Amino acid sequence: MMMRMKLQPEAIGSGMTSQRVRDRLVERLRAGTGNGEGIRDERVLNAIRTVPRHLFVDEALATRAYEDTALPIGHGQTISQPWVVAKMTEAVLEGAPNKVLEIGTGSGYQAAVLAALGLEVHTVERIGELLRTARKRFRTLGMNIRSKHDDGRIGWPENGPFDAIIVTAAAPALVDALTSQLAAGGNLIAPVGGAGSQSLMKLHKDAEGQITQEVLAPVVFVPLLSGMID
Repeated sequence: MMMRMKLQPEAIGSGMTSQRVRDRLVERLRAGTGNGEGIRDERVLNAIRTVPRHLFVDEALATRAYEDTALPIGHGQTISQPWVVAKMTEAVLEGAPNKVLEIGTGSGYQAAVLAALGLEVHTVERIGELLRTARKRFRTLGMNIRSKHDDGRIGWPENGPFDAIIVTAAAPALVDALTSQLAAGGNLIAPVGGAGSQSLMKLHKDAEGQITQEVLAPVVFVPLLSGMID
């Protein structure tokens, strides 16, 4: 069920941030892009249509918010391409989760899309300034998203296990601390690889704790780094 958001007038947008422009983005995602197949889950498409992406980028980039491209958000980070956000969200929903952990809050957009789907979202960000800005956006939209300033590589063990985990930065290999916080029957969605070659992976943990992997698409993400920045 879609969550009802407390949209302010500036969240509705006009011109290059209008609902018509958002609808065109959704149609492009449904049809597919250069990345691969189109997005089929209408719940995901409705969340992309509803969440105002222009509120998650700098005002100077707002007119580009509904392009299907990644955009800079400062500190060497980006807001992910909408197709990638939709693809990762679609994979998360395959496990019918309730409680989701996100590693790498960034702008807050991916967390907002998950929350708009009615999921209980926990998100961890290592860069304090990005997290503070994301929290303001969550409050503006009336979203109850639990967030933490910490090293994302260690996850959020005291709040686990999680029905699904989504990682928005790439590591050369899967992080054991995160896979251990995934509940049986859950999916972990993460980009894996180095700067030259990354694949979006879906890991499924079965009832016995065995993990199977599936490659979803080639992607490009910023690296998953350790430590914290105020």
